[in-house]
Amino acid sequence: MCFPHAGGSASFYFPVARALQPGIDVLAIQYPGRQDRRHEPCIDSIHGLADALVEELRDWFDRPVSFFGHSMGASLAYEVARRFEERGQVLHELFVSGRRAPSTVRDERVHLLDDDGLIEDITRLSGTDTQVLGDPEILRMILPSIRADYRAAETYRHTPGPLLSCPLTALTGDDDAQVTLDEARAWADHSTGAFDLKVLPGGHFYLNSQAPAVLSTLKARLR
Repeated sequence: MCFPHAGGSASFYFPVARALQPGIDVLAIQYPGRQDRRHEPCIDSIHGLADALVEELRDWFDRPVSFFGHSMGASLAYEVARRFEERGQVLHELFVSGRRAPSTVRDERVHLLDDDGLIEDITRLSGTDTQVLGDPEILRMILPSIRADYRAAETYRHTPGPLLSCPLTALTGDDDAQVTLDEARAWADHSTGAFDLKVLPGGHFYLNSQAPAVLSTLKARLR
């Protein structure tokens, strides 16, 4: 089960689904406020999104499932995993990518910038097609959901509670300004299960250039 980054959508994971099938079924989460859910109001809180998603995913409580989340999606996957465990469902594994551990905090306020400032940050991270960013009509449609996602990611604060008990693998780019290695290692403090850290070449969206290595890790862990 895959959780997109801020401003992302389920379609980001279509290549992952193709690469892992037929042996592994892949479900990509679609947040409200984009693509086929564009007419639904955005949810600008990680905890709010997690509460909504756990209700939608009730049918998965009794199935073996792993989560993969990138950037904001990692925080969200973690919070949904916590809610799963509260209901007695322990994940096969949690994969968190390109995101600092919940116990580490930064003062980030990109969501408060004007549209130009928000677009500048999106461009810096190289996670959105530049053609999309250059189309005013498309920008008008997608900026509200992007801003809501940024607000969710930047205002997220971890609440104390039981540790997860599933294995946890953190992945990060060695040149990611959004996540230091210490912040990535700190994910080990959030589960009593086995922990592994994978450091790959690249920046915040190292996934784009390191897809084979990431897929290899997923296939090995999900057998």
